[in-house]
Amino acid sequence: MLNQYCAEKFILIGLSSDPNLQVVYFLTILVVYLITLLGNLLLISVVQINPKLHTPMYFFLSNLSVIDLCFSSSIIPTLLINTLSKDTSISLHGCAAQMFFSLVLGATECFLLALMAYDRFAAICKPLHYNSIMNKNLCSGLALSAWSGAVVNATIHVILTFQLPFCRSHHVNHFFCEMPPLLRLSCKDTRLNELVMYVSAAILCVCAFLLILISYVRIITTILKISSSQGRRKAFSTCTSHLTVVTLFYGTIMFIYLRPRSSFSETDKAVSIVYTAITPMLNPIIYSIRNKDVKSSIVKYILRRSNFINKC
Repeated sequence: MLNQYCAEKFILIGLSSDPNLQVVYFLTILVVYLITLLGNLLLISVVQINPKLHTPMYFFLSNLSVIDLCFSSSIIPTLLINTLSKDTSISLHGCAAQMFFSLVLGATECFLLALMAYDRFAAICKPLHYNSIMNKNLCSGLALSAWSGAVVNATIHVILTFQLPFCRSHHVNHFFCEMPPLLRLSCKDTRLNELVMYVSAAILCVCAFLLILISYVRIITTILKISSSQGRRKAFSTCTSHLTVVTLFYGTIMFIYLRPRSSFSETDKAVSIVYTAITPMLNPIIYSIRNKDVKSSIVKYILRRSNFINKC
């Protein structure tokens, strides 16, 4: 009966069983999610309506905002419902879909952050050839390759994971269907799954992170050669936002997917909250605060919308 039940649905344990804490979590996560929706939609709209922002940098930034919107929306609404609901079950197909989309979006963000580092490298280290290097076809091809690679990666993981028999328990000690807690439910040897997970994480996260590191070594070397302090400050300011986002995202992803299975603990939930809810909320804020073009465009957009509403 347990095997049959496990084949149909799982029970997401969530963040806490304490009713008082559940209310606090619900309100906090709801506010974070609303800010995420507002911030990313505003950033996408501003980039689309301002011709000055139709550059490779903002093309990748718009893709990042789309990913953040979809990433949060694939997980947070379910978390909000389950936080105050007695029935926290999720169907087998729903669990597989949630895992698939979270893996696709997470892997795409890994690739995209590496592409944004390369874009900054081309802009700072090869300024005279920037437009020819980062042309429209190349940017579109790189973005499509990132999405395609992420889909292939997610498909492999989902197929391998849901071929396992989940006979130890049907209670997932997490707030969404993530690979590590699901592997712990299987009574079958999961070493192949873990090996594929580590290899995949190494290829996606470590290789992309190395590309970012190499790009910034070249960027810093070039910036230090600039004679004027104002020029160095301006060059550094274009990179600090991206470095902040990279640190937040890669730090939490590597913590979850590059540790041995025996070290998984309750802290994984808090870390997962960072990259599923906090980082998508902070990304548009970080880029807006550090970027004068985005800030001025947002102000003009808000004033334009306010004038339109007043006229109506």
